[in-house]
Amino acid sequence: MHAKPILFSDMSEHSSESTTLDESHPAAEEVQSDSEEGAMAQESPKNSAAEIPVTSNGQLEDSQEHSFNRDLKRSLPVGLGLSETKITSHGFDSTKEGVIEAGPFPGGRAQQKSGPVVLADEVKNPAMEKLELVRKWSLNTYKCTRQIISEKLGRGSRTVDLELEAQIDILRDNKKKYENILRLAQMLSTQLFQMVHTQRQLGDAFADLSLKSLELHEEFGYNADTQKLLAKNGETLLGAINFFIASVNTLVNKTIEDTLLTVKQYESARIEYDAYRTDLEELNLGPRDANTLPKIEQSQQLFQVHKEKYDKMRNDVSIKLKFLEENKVKVLHNQLVLFHNAIAAYFAGNQKQLEQTLKQFHIKLKTPGADAPSWLEEQ
Repeated sequence: MHAKPILFSDMSEHSSESTTLDESHPAAEEVQSDSEEGAMAQESPKNSAAEIPVTSNGQLEDSQEHSFNRDLKRSLPVGLGLSETKITSHGFDSTKEGVIEAGPFPGGRAQQKSGPVVLADEVKNPAMEKLELVRKWSLNTYKCTRQIISEKLGRGSRTVDLELEAQIDILRDNKKKYENILRLAQMLSTQLFQMVHTQRQLGDAFADLSLKSLELHEEFGYNADTQKLLAKNGETLLGAINFFIASVNTLVNKTIEDTLLTVKQYESARIEYDAYRTDLEELNLGPRDANTLPKIEQSQQLFQVHKEKYDKMRNDVSIKLKFLEENKVKVLHNQLVLFHNAIAAYFAGNQKQLEQTLKQFHIKLKTPGADAPSWLEEQ
């Protein structure tokens, strides 16, 4: 028998075929593995994060970013919005890929609904508005305090309206004098009331003795009549004096006091005006550059505002002082005439003239003993 020679080409083909078959086995295994993984994927819920296409440098494709965020939002637990989640994406070289870091909501409560956040152009915050008002008030107080100290030390300039200041000084001096008259009139009224009360008691005592002492009946009788008449006239005079006191008290403690309150507001406006005027003058004396020009403009605006306020308050004080002077002359003229006629008629013993004085000023007398208990009630 002749043995068939073995050609190297056939061996090579055989080895190549066997090599091809050996190489085809892993591929088959891979196909089988892929089919098994596909079956497992169908059995388990589909994970969108596994289908994220990436570029060669490990970044997400822009076209798929929106769909990824939507699917990720659906996969997050209920109550955890995107506003609470920070998503970090790294390349293939990093050990962390697609890490989702969830933290507590800043407000302390879970946000149930998520969506686009719309920021308003201007958000009004009451706390910030109050803080701004406090800041302006503090700055204004500081400037006014500095102006007052400068004036007291003789360093700061002061705006003075000579005519208006003179009228204010006269008003304050007159108020002190009117208060002194009011105090003395009240003292006279108290003393006259005590005297009238004593005369009434004395007249009742004389009348009682007139009935019990037959030998002195007439003497006790006309003394009782005299004291009762004096007590009656004293009550009439007391009514006139109390009316005078009430009118002067209204003039001093209401009308003049209201005018002085306006004067205080005027003085406060004057201090603010001088404080902002001084600031503007100091800025104008300094250099003018990009930093100082806005400050000068703002200072000019504030100065103009306080100047208008100062002019308005000065005009209000002038008008009130004029009306007060007219009212004061009218009131004091009538009250001084009443006081004179009542005192003169009382001490002249002219009862008729005293009663006509009260009628002239429409004064109604109170019931005798209405202000204080009678001597019978004290027994």
